[in-house]
Amino acid sequence: MSSPTRRVRVVAKPRRRGWRRLFSPKLWLLVVSLCVLLGAGLAAAAYTVVDIPDPNEAAQTQTSIIYFSDGQTEMARISAVDRESVPLDQVSKPMQRAILAAEDRSFYENPGISIVGIGRAVWAALSGGPTQGGSTITQQYVKNYFLTQDQTLTRKGRELVISLKIEQEQSKDEILRDYLNTIYFGRGAHGIQAAARAYFGKEASELDVSESAFLASVIRGPSLYDPALGDKQRKNVESRMEYVLDGMVEQGWLTEADRRKAAFPEVIEPKERSQKSGPNGYLVQLVKDELVAKVGLTSDQVDMGGLRITTTIDKDKQTSAIKAVENNLPTSKVRTGLVSLKPGDGAILALYGGANFRDQPYNAATQAQLQGGSTFKVFTLVAALEKGISTRTSFDASSPRYFEEFRGGGNSRGRVQNYGGASLGWMDLRSATARSANTPYAELNIDVGPARTRDVAIKMGLPQDTLGLDENPANVFGTASPRVIDMARAYATLAAEGVRSDPYIISEVRGVDARFDGYRASPVTQPVLEKDVAADAVDAMRQVVTRGTAQRAQRIGRPAAGKTGTTDENRAVWFDGFTPDIVTAVGMYLPDAQGNATPMRGAGLGNGVTGGSYPVDVWTAYMREAVEGTEYKDFPERSGVGDGDVRRSEPQPPPQPEQTRQWETPTETPEPTTSSEPTATWTPTDVPQGQPRTETATPGDGNGNGNGNGNEGQQNSPDEQPGRGNDRRRGSDESPEDAQGDAAAAGRAPAAVRPSPRGT
Repeated sequence: MSSPTRRVRVVAKPRRRGWRRLFSPKLWLLVVSLCVLLGAGLAAAAYTVVDIPDPNEAAQTQTSIIYFSDGQTEMARISAVDRESVPLDQVSKPMQRAILAAEDRSFYENPGISIVGIGRAVWAALSGGPTQGGSTITQQYVKNYFLTQDQTLTRKGRELVISLKIEQEQSKDEILRDYLNTIYFGRGAHGIQAAARAYFGKEASELDVSESAFLASVIRGPSLYDPALGDKQRKNVESRMEYVLDGMVEQGWLTEADRRKAAFPEVIEPKERSQKSGPNGYLVQLVKDELVAKVGLTSDQVDMGGLRITTTIDKDKQTSAIKAVENNLPTSKVRTGLVSLKPGDGAILALYGGANFRDQPYNAATQAQLQGGSTFKVFTLVAALEKGISTRTSFDASSPRYFEEFRGGGNSRGRVQNYGGASLGWMDLRSATARSANTPYAELNIDVGPARTRDVAIKMGLPQDTLGLDENPANVFGTASPRVIDMARAYATLAAEGVRSDPYIISEVRGVDARFDGYRASPVTQPVLEKDVAADAVDAMRQVVTRGTAQRAQRIGRPAAGKTGTTDENRAVWFDGFTPDIVTAVGMYLPDAQGNATPMRGAGLGNGVTGGSYPVDVWTAYMREAVEGTEYKDFPERSGVGDGDVRRSEPQPPPQPEQTRQWETPTETPEPTTSSEPTATWTPTDVPQGQPRTETATPGDGNGNGNGNGNEGQQNSPDEQPGRGNDRRRGSDESPEDAQGDAAAAGRAPAAVRPSPRGT
């Protein structure tokens, strides 16, 4: 009998429902796989889409260095930031290793990113916690050089991708180099070279172990680690240095013995960045202006820096110019402009615009507009020579004389007089130039025409828009107000035998990278005068030095020519002179609170501030040193323009003594000529009268530069006596009683010094 069959009941397991399915391993495996694939796809897409951007502007900004004419001696450094990039081999090995010990000890082994650091940053961003660091040197370099300092996931993501790409395109040494040149170290120093100078006064290549550990520490937070800021900062940096030095030992870059020797370095005190102070600050500003006006850079490009600029300024001559002005001022309140040029080229050899650019940014050499006084007689002289009038032509130099062309504006009789009312008889133009006689030059300007005088001034180098430069007969007496650099340019045309040149201060510019192709100056010159005209004009101007109003200038020991100038009430005084190789113009004035020229006469300075006094002394002191060591050169001989048609009048002037080459002392010092009592007015002179500076006798009869033509209602400088008539023909070298001005009717504002937008 068979046994009964047993049924086995199979009970099915309950099916998982709802949220329990989410815990399925297969599902999670699928999700993870999809996420990995998606992440990889996104990463690949990001790597493909995100390009390495151009470096940001801040990272590219470098210090520009301005050099004197030798191309080696630094004059100044300019830039929006203090940075000078250097190659890695100019950074000491201790510094390279210290920065790795502080920031990224596995730099040469890692792929350029830190996954752990990125994770911390992402978590902080998602959770709202504090920002996290931990980036590699490559990531820091990317952030500083290509991106911004924003702490966002988007910026962090771009940083990651660009870091990976940079690692493929640059070597580790290149990344380290750019990082060291980009990072901020405090004290305004961007990059290791600027930092080495800011903290230790040395080059990056000279940093030792202790100094390197210090600099590797301060980058963590300069305001928290600079010992100059207090004891707390000192303790912070000492602690951080311990960490850096230990890291160097750990990596085998420093022995234990050397570690124990590493003491706290001697850190210098912070220095105020003062790139444009003192007299040379005016040069720096002129360089910046010329980088835009002539080199063709934009202001932004100038601020970006990275330029090596060689100027035309000779360091020794610049030092001599500063010293000459400082040692020969009647008072520190008097402002002086000095410009020294290379004739036939235009290179500015030296320039003095003031004592301190930071305190007085207004440049007395390139901005101040000063009435020219008798320096303008040279333009009339050249105009006469161009018309064929010989410098041996005789003129009536009696005083006063009366000219129809000078009538008006209170000068009803057209009266012109010499200094002190002295009558000088008959004299030729060489003597009239030497003694700055007014009446002969008034007649000469009428003969040649005031328009010719104006045109010659422009042709020789004065800007056409020079204040007050017009066609009135008194323009021979310097009613116009040029700048010192304008007069230097004009007189340089004569020194260069008739070749005019444009002044310039930059000779060469090089860029430290490919952003700038470089620049080399080409002098801008143009022949504007015939050589024989220039030679005869120079010959007449040499008489000013050998026997006229600037005899002290002989002390330079070289042939020299020039012209003095003094304006009404001694508001401006000049001496513009030259040798065959160097042209130097000197102008002085006493500014009021608004910068306008005020009378030096009656300002406690007596009558002694004239063109033949302090300006000649400044010129001589400078030129004496400027010509040292240079080749001796003489001017071309007088050509004799128009000598065959010399106008002979009776009586003839006595023969003039020949010039001597005993340059150190004058060959003769004429005694003052006795003359009738002058009118009850004063008249400035180019030579000091009755003042303590008795080392030189007054040449001639004290005519000086003939400040004042002595006419009733006489020509004065424009606008110095407003509301007193409407004659526009006042000269600037005349007496106030005889010169009761026409300025108001001429419509010009009363100022002998005006700001000018023109640069060099």
